[in-house]
Amino acid sequence: MNKGYAAYCDADRQFYDAPHRLRTDEGGPAAHYETARRELPDGWLRYRSGDWLAFRPVDCRLPDQGWKIHVSACLDNADRVLAAIWDHCVPRGIAFKCMPSPYLLHTRNAKYADRAGSGKFVTVYPADDEQCRDVATDLAALLAGEPGPYILSDLRWGEGPVYVRYGSFADRTCHDANGVLCPAIEDDTGTLVPDRREPTFHVPSWLTLPAFLAPHLAARTATTVGELPYRIERALHFSNGGGVYIGRDLRTDEQVVLKEARPYAGLGADGADAVTRLERERDALRRLSGLVCTPEVHDWFTLGDHRFLVLEFVQGSPLNTFFAHRHPLIETDPSPERLAEYTQWAMRVYGLVENAVAEIHARGVVFNDLHLFNIMMSEDESSVTLLDFEAATVDDETRRQVVANPGFLAPADRRGTDVDRYALACLRIALFLPLTSLFTVDRGKARHLVRIAMAEFPIPEGWLDSALEEILRDRHPDGPAGAAGLAVPAVSHGTGSTHDYLPVTPANWPESRDSMARAIRASATPDREDRCFPGDIAQFAIPGGGACFGHGAAGVLYALAETGAAACPEGEEWLLRTAKNPRSGTPIGFYDGLAGVAWTLDRLGHREQALELVDLILAQDRGTLARDLHSGLAGLGLALDALAASTGEHALQAHAFACAEELAERTRSEPAPTRAGLLYGATGSALLYLRLYERVGESSLLDAAAEALRRDLARCVIAVGGTLQVDEGRRTMPYLGAGSVGIGMVLDDYLAHRADAEFEAARGEIVRAAQARFYAQPGLFRGAAGMVLHLSRTTTEEPGIEPADIRRQIDSLAWGALPYRGQLAFAGEQMMRLSMDLSTGTAGCLLALGSALHDRPVHLPFLPPPTRRP
Repeated sequence: MNKGYAAYCDADRQFYDAPHRLRTDEGGPAAHYETARRELPDGWLRYRSGDWLAFRPVDCRLPDQGWKIHVSACLDNADRVLAAIWDHCVPRGIAFKCMPSPYLLHTRNAKYADRAGSGKFVTVYPADDEQCRDVATDLAALLAGEPGPYILSDLRWGEGPVYVRYGSFADRTCHDANGVLCPAIEDDTGTLVPDRREPTFHVPSWLTLPAFLAPHLAARTATTVGELPYRIERALHFSNGGGVYIGRDLRTDEQVVLKEARPYAGLGADGADAVTRLERERDALRRLSGLVCTPEVHDWFTLGDHRFLVLEFVQGSPLNTFFAHRHPLIETDPSPERLAEYTQWAMRVYGLVENAVAEIHARGVVFNDLHLFNIMMSEDESSVTLLDFEAATVDDETRRQVVANPGFLAPADRRGTDVDRYALACLRIALFLPLTSLFTVDRGKARHLVRIAMAEFPIPEGWLDSALEEILRDRHPDGPAGAAGLAVPAVSHGTGSTHDYLPVTPANWPESRDSMARAIRASATPDREDRCFPGDIAQFAIPGGGACFGHGAAGVLYALAETGAAACPEGEEWLLRTAKNPRSGTPIGFYDGLAGVAWTLDRLGHREQALELVDLILAQDRGTLARDLHSGLAGLGLALDALAASTGEHALQAHAFACAEELAERTRSEPAPTRAGLLYGATGSALLYLRLYERVGESSLLDAAAEALRRDLARCVIAVGGTLQVDEGRRTMPYLGAGSVGIGMVLDDYLAHRADAEFEAARGEIVRAAQARFYAQPGLFRGAAGMVLHLSRTTTEEPGIEPADIRRQIDSLAWGALPYRGQLAFAGEQMMRLSMDLSTGTAGCLLALGSALHDRPVHLPFLPPPTRRP
């Protein structure tokens, strides 16, 4: 689970949306602090910058980068801290910004918030180093004694809530080593480099630390772990509230687990900080001492101002890892025996967990955070241990859930042991279909998943009845409580078809196309400036994200047009309006920026507007671009090449070849990309070389394509079922965007021009990666839709690509589908909200279904159906 998505779930019950979209008026859920609503003097500006509310004099001229000041605060003293900063900065003409509401401050400092931004409440922008010293000194005196979470990325000034860090003031960007657009600063040569925003203090290598910061740096390093009776051996994971470590007791040589809690940080839904929650865990586990299903408490101590709980080390593996290795639907065609064996295993494991929960309830403890990652199973699979009791309650049936995995998040009205019973009900289903995150959008989806599970596995009749009853308890029959009325027909489980829940099955083309198109048009918000169609949270990460091809309007409009769906005139008007005046800082890449918008406008018949945008693109510096298809030179070159062919503007062809030449030079002179695959790896370069080869027939371009493909294939390994997948270290990836299937698509294109035994073998192993029965998400680039597209397009002679095989994959798309206003729609990344975009949501599923079912070929840009080599 990518925990960053949780913050984008509050503003809308159906779609991901920016946290600041919540109502900010007085009485609203994100009402601003009284200080943030003050009248400004003449000559001052107040404006929003993402979640921040910024204040600066009109004539303020700041450097592009420098030492900035951050101030942290807690929920109960934030307005007081902001008032002190306002009273100091406004009379002196010093620019600053703040998190303007308790809601946004809580979101920034929540348990699973970004650790690099942890604690930052106010940012002050000094004009130079001297002013930084003076302002930091003054604020430290004004705010002495005010509590606040430690800002991990910064250097603390004294003992109070004031911190400093060197970084960007201006909105400048570049691409990092992974090709991801990020904030930038200039190095000593004038080159833009990533402004490292990490949870550790960092001084750029070319910069000399000002003398006034030296004492604070010395104080930072004063606290050590040298005198502890424990040795830290490795970190298991980190959250905003602290770390979890494997260690060893130096007195007994016993392996232990150390859990760290930072004061005022890592807030739960009830506002409790990490220290409070760790105290809850300590108290709960002491109450449970002696149970086999819970770890024992060994120690409790303070280091600096951090609290540590030392626990018994439990041998085994989290239940989710057993699930990943055992589940038969990760295979292409599991046998009845495999399905029966797994069903018996899952039912037995569920019984172990249910018994463990009953044991802790008998001691007066409610777990409140049961999910697949918090259940440790012994290596012999004979017992389970429940972990992570920081949300637990002791002798309290009134408290609601305050920390939860979205797939096990109980409805808001559940309290006490009812919270655990709801999680157990979700576990019954999740052991077969781990898609229970969909219940955060619509609990009615539970009926559908139960029906699918019963059809796929030999589950005894009635075994899932109690789970369904618990999940749907108190749910309004006409729609899920709190889910904005997503109407779901009430049907009994175990019988019926997908039609009982979804308005149309995905395979029922063109009815499914028309239903998805109606859902997309119904979701449009052309009155908004930031986006027209709701999609992934990436829409809010970069300027122009709501317009781009991957997550914005361009990709949605392309999918509608290519599949013959009814047009969306208001969407086209929105895209034209946005393209006429792109936001400052909008990238120029294909999937994330202006190149994709220009290409789409031309495709939609707006050639003049597309060429105007191309002029703007060509005026930009390409030196900071990544090399990839998603946002780099490969995507830009492909767009220019296609536009040259469609518009007759032959000068664009020269620019496309210039991109290829620059790409080749940088490949020779720069380190290899850290990622592989179609969107972010060398495969995107191979695609550009192939398309240019088809223009001019120059064999060196085909050679370059082969070399690029071999680089990505070298990053692949044989995974489950003999499939070839991209090796990411901790996992292997089969998917279209950053996995092996995207590589396989370009291998198909290459083999249409030149035989290659290695490539032929590789694409056969890759196509098998697209034939599993289960993928965790429906999306195009990281889910089942991409597999449908590849199987529909591939020219390999391997088995598993017949119409019946493709139909089976199409049917599985329904597992991640939900009704939206009576129409067919799909969940986005992380499955906690719907999405309409191309990369993660309904438009991508629409395009994939069109590739298999439409009466003329439907395809991704630059990837038309390849010809078969004689």
